[in-house]
Amino acid sequence: MGFLLDGIQAITYQQIIMWCIGGLLIYLAIAKDFEPALLLPMGFGAILVNIPFSGAINQMINGTKVDGILDFLFNGGISTEMFPLLLFIGIGAMIDFGPLLSNPFMLLFGAAAQFGIFFTICAAALLGFSLKDAASIGIIGAADGPTSIFVANYFKSSLIAPITVAAYSYMSLVPVIQPAAIRLVTTKKERMIRMPYKASNISKKTKILFPILVTVVAGLIAPTSVSLIGFLMFGNLIRECGVLERLSKTAQNELVNIITLLLGITIASSMRAEDFVSLRTAMVIGLGLVAFIFDTIGGVLFAKFLNLFLKNKVNPMVGAAGISAFPMSARVIQKMAQKEDNQNFLLMHAVGANVAGQIASVIAGGLILNLIKF
Repeated sequence: MGFLLDGIQAITYQQIIMWCIGGLLIYLAIAKDFEPALLLPMGFGAILVNIPFSGAINQMINGTKVDGILDFLFNGGISTEMFPLLLFIGIGAMIDFGPLLSNPFMLLFGAAAQFGIFFTICAAALLGFSLKDAASIGIIGAADGPTSIFVANYFKSSLIAPITVAAYSYMSLVPVIQPAAIRLVTTKKERMIRMPYKASNISKKTKILFPILVTVVAGLIAPTSVSLIGFLMFGNLIRECGVLERLSKTAQNELVNIITLLLGITIASSMRAEDFVSLRTAMVIGLGLVAFIFDTIGGVLFAKFLNLFLKNKVNPMVGAAGISAFPMSARVIQKMAQKEDNQNFLLMHAVGANVAGQIASVIAGGLILNLIKF
């Protein structure tokens, strides 16, 4: 009967900490509705892999290797980059680039809001992380989970678990983090600036050509990013072509739901106590927050810089929507604008910047892959 107690006797304090972390993620998913589709499976998976002798992960039993389903899914879906890329098809199918095409000026804010990525890469490198780990950590600031996973996996980073947890946790905390960061660097008068919006009639041909041209241009600039930007734009092409409505809806719903579910619980296979409970993990979480905040502030400060030269002023809050947390960031900006002035409507401008941020984060990820070689 002694073997029945082996599991209980093998429990470590690190595993108990991981159970608590898993429980916290589940709590945030259910009680606070923070990215429940990802945080809930991720939290449950963290508990699953930290049960002593868990059959969900690879292990040695009496000298024989026993394969676990989560490691099998990790090797097949994340190590091969399949899950994040398939998720990009669904994300692309969800995005309407109309507001961006109506106001291409918003592309500037998508680029400016990636400042935090490069700032954090430098900070992480100075703290002793290898350049590849530092690059993987910096991508958290883009608020783009799939790109974070893709880059960390491409560089074979051992920090893929904390990077993923940080990326998706901060994405879910956009309504909490962004308003505080924006108020820190803006005045009430700046937040009340109105921006009239004139919707342009974007032709179907333009919407079809846009994803194709973006893929070609981005691919020529950063060839390594072709799979990232290509799958995102392929999803958008399915949406806009007008002849694949059924596939477009499938990509937006069934595909995204299935991949998100598998991605969340599979990434937990790397959340093992002996690797996850460490000072390095805490530093990754902290640096991820720095990256996220500086991305937001970078977009705001860029808008304020442009206002030095523009006759028609830009509301600096729109610059903060340049991160790729779509459409959460755009909604946050609209809510803040309405709080300052209930007749101020910035949603379409913010959506344009938000969509630009999705493109910019993918290109930034591709540039990093090109700049940092093995």
